[in-house]
Amino acid sequence: MHTPSPSRRTLLAGTAAAVGVVALPAGQGLARAAGTAAPAYRWRNAVIGGTGFVTGVLFHPAVRGLAYARTDIGGAYRWDDRAARWTPLTDHLGWDDWNLLGVEALAVDPAHPDRLYLALGTYAQSWAGNGAVLRSEDRGATWTRTDLSVKLGGNEDGRGTGERLLVDPRDSDTLWLGTRHDGLLRSTDRGATWAAVTGFPGTPSASGQGVTLLVAAGRTLYAGWGDSDGTSANLYRTADGTTWEAVPSRPTGTSAKVPVRAAHDRHTRELYVTYADAPGPNGQATGSVHKLATVSGKWTDVTPVKPGGTTGDGSSDTFGYGGVAVDARRPGTVVVSTNNRWAAVDTLYRTTDGGRTWTSLKDTAVLDVSETPYLKWGEQQPKFGWWIQAVAVDPYDAKHVVFGTGATLYGTRDLKHWAPQIRGLEETSVRQLISPPTGEAHLISGLGDVGVMYHERLTASPSRGMATNPVFGTVTGLAQAADRPSYVVRTGWGDHGNGAWSTDGGRSWAPFAAQPALAKDAPGPIATNTDGSVLLWTLVHWDGTKYPAQRSTDNGATWSEVSSFPKGATPLADPADPTRFYAYDSDTGTLFASTDAGRTFTARASGLPSGDSQFQLAAAPGRSGDLWLSTKWNGLYRSTDGGAGFTKLTTCWASYTVAFGRAADGAGYPAVYQVGSTEAITAVYRSDDGGETWVRINDDRHQWGWIGATIAADPRIHGRVYIATNGRGIQYGEPV
Repeated sequence: MHTPSPSRRTLLAGTAAAVGVVALPAGQGLARAAGTAAPAYRWRNAVIGGTGFVTGVLFHPAVRGLAYARTDIGGAYRWDDRAARWTPLTDHLGWDDWNLLGVEALAVDPAHPDRLYLALGTYAQSWAGNGAVLRSEDRGATWTRTDLSVKLGGNEDGRGTGERLLVDPRDSDTLWLGTRHDGLLRSTDRGATWAAVTGFPGTPSASGQGVTLLVAAGRTLYAGWGDSDGTSANLYRTADGTTWEAVPSRPTGTSAKVPVRAAHDRHTRELYVTYADAPGPNGQATGSVHKLATVSGKWTDVTPVKPGGTTGDGSSDTFGYGGVAVDARRPGTVVVSTNNRWAAVDTLYRTTDGGRTWTSLKDTAVLDVSETPYLKWGEQQPKFGWWIQAVAVDPYDAKHVVFGTGATLYGTRDLKHWAPQIRGLEETSVRQLISPPTGEAHLISGLGDVGVMYHERLTASPSRGMATNPVFGTVTGLAQAADRPSYVVRTGWGDHGNGAWSTDGGRSWAPFAAQPALAKDAPGPIATNTDGSVLLWTLVHWDGTKYPAQRSTDNGATWSEVSSFPKGATPLADPADPTRFYAYDSDTGTLFASTDAGRTFTARASGLPSGDSQFQLAAAPGRSGDLWLSTKWNGLYRSTDGGAGFTKLTTCWASYTVAFGRAADGAGYPAVYQVGSTEAITAVYRSDDGGETWVRINDDRHQWGWIGATIAADPRIHGRVYIATNGRGIQYGEPV
C-alpha cells in the first residue's frame, strides 16, 4: 500500500513576498468566527470494502465473537459480532501521527478480556518517526499511549509475519515486543515502559527482519528470527523469561530460512511453524511447514505441497507458506496458507490429523463477492486469494475460518462457501475525488491499487466494481468537463493502456485509441476543458522525471507535445471558459496560463511559494479565472484575474488541499473546504464566506492520520465533503 513519501515532507525554500502577491489583513484565522459554534458533523466511510492488506487477525481465546484485525496502513479494528462489522479503533490518530496508522502487531490478554495492545509504526526508515504502543482496558474504546525509542514497520517487508507483541502467559503485567532492528523489548508494567532484553541471542541487522513472531506454548515463549541465512538459528525459546536459547534440531535450508508464523496446539503440545525463503508478502519462492513436539523436541516436516513444481501451463509453481491457525477444540486440526503463489493461485490447506494429510480448501470453494464486486478485478470470477499471511480459526466454531488478502478478508462458516467478512473495514489509499454536479452518482473516486470507482450509493460498494477497459491499478488523474459532466477522463497504471474516457459520467469507459510512448511509464495527471473537447495530460515518470505535457482534441486518438507547459505540473481547466487552462510551477513559484485551449502557456504571477513540498491549484466552480492555491508552508492564495496576481489569505498558515461545494443558504460564494493548519492542529475546515472565517468540521475522534492528498465537496448538498485518506478509505462528512 501507499504512504506520503519523504520527498513530500521536505522543508520549503522560499517565501511569498514577491511579484503579484499582497497580504490581506489578519482575520479570525482557522478558529471559528467569534460567536459561531463549530457545526456538528457525522463522519462515515463511503463504502468500498477492504481494498488493502489485512496483515493480522486474532480471535480472543476466551470471549465468543470477539476478534481484532490489523492492517498495514489503515489502523486496527474490533469485530462487532452482533452487528457483523468491524469497528475502527485508531481514527483518533491525527496528522502528526500519520506514521502510526500502520499496525506492526496486536495482542490480547487471555486472562483479562477487555485488555488490548497495539504496536504501531508504519515505517522503520530514517525519515519516519518512532513507533508507539497503545494499551486499552476497554477493548479499544479508549487508549493510553507509550512512545517508543525504536522504529516499527507495519508497511515494510515482513508486515504479514506473526504477531510480534505478546502478553506473557505467566504474568499479565509482562509484555514482549519483537522489533526489526532493535532486538527484543520487554515491559513489566503492562506496556507503560519498555526495556531491551539483554539476554536475547538474536543479533539485529540494519536491513533485516529481526523478530518475526512471538508465540506462547504453555509457559514457554518462542521467538522467530528473520535474519538467519538458513543455517544459523532462526527460532529461540525461553522457559523462565530470562534465559533464551536456540531451539535445537530445527529445520534448515532455504525453504526454512524465515519463520513466518507459528501456532500452538495445546491438546497435542505441538507447535506448528510456517516458513519461507523471504518474509513476504512479495519475493517468496519456496517454503515449508514443520511441527515441533514441545515435550520431546522432535521436529516433523508436515508441508502440504512442496513448492517448485509446474502448473498445467508449464509455469513454475513457486511460493512460500504464510498463515497458520489451530483449532482450539479439536486436536490436530490446523489450517495453513500458501503465499505469493501467482501461477496456481494461493490456497488454504487444512488437516485434521496433525499434518499427515491435507485438503486444499480452494478446490471446493464457492466465492461470493457480490457485496464487494471490485474483487473480480475486471474478470468473470474472483481469485481465491493472494498475499495470504493472516489466517484465523474461531475458537468457538471450527468451521468459521477467516484469512486476509491484499484487498479483503474472506470468511466461511462451512469451509466451502466464502465471502468477504469486511464490513466496516476500509483501507483504501485515495488519490483522486470528483463530486459531479448532476447524475446518479455523487462521487467518483480514483484510488491506489484498485483503480476508479463509480459510487451510485455511498452506503454500498460500487455495483460495477472497479472501472474496466482498461483496468487500472493506481490512478494518477481523474477529471470531468465542467459544462458536460457526462464526460470524464482518467489516467493511471493500467493493464492495457494508461488512459480512458467516458461519455456516461464514468459508468463505462473506452481506452484512449493511442497514447504517447512515455505514458506507459509516466502516466501523470490529466485535465479536460469545460466541454470536453481538449485533454491535457502531464507525463511524470515513476522515478520523478518530468516530461512536457501532451494535448489531444480527439479523445486521445492523437497527441501533440505542449512544450511551453511547465514540466511535471498538474493541469487545471478553467470551469467557465473552454479556452483557458492553468498550471502552477512549484519549482519556480510561477503560475502559467493558456488562453488558446492549451496550445501554448505563458507565465503570469511569479513570486509564489517555490519548492513547497505539497500544493494544489483549484478553481472555484462557475467563475472564470477565480483560482485558489493551497501551499503546505505558506497557506492559501487567491487570484480573481486568471492568475495575473494573487492575494495571500492570512486566515491560515498552512493549507494542503482545497475544494468547493454548494453555497450556504443566502451565501453568494461556494462553500470552501480545506485540510489546513491553525496554530497547533491540522484539521478539516469549512468557510461559508469565501475564506474570511473558518470552522473546524472534523473532531478529535475523526482524524485518520495523513489526509493531504485531495478532498472534494458536494455541489448539490451544502456541508457535505469527501476526504481522501491514506489508508482509511473515503471519509465523508455532513452536518447533523
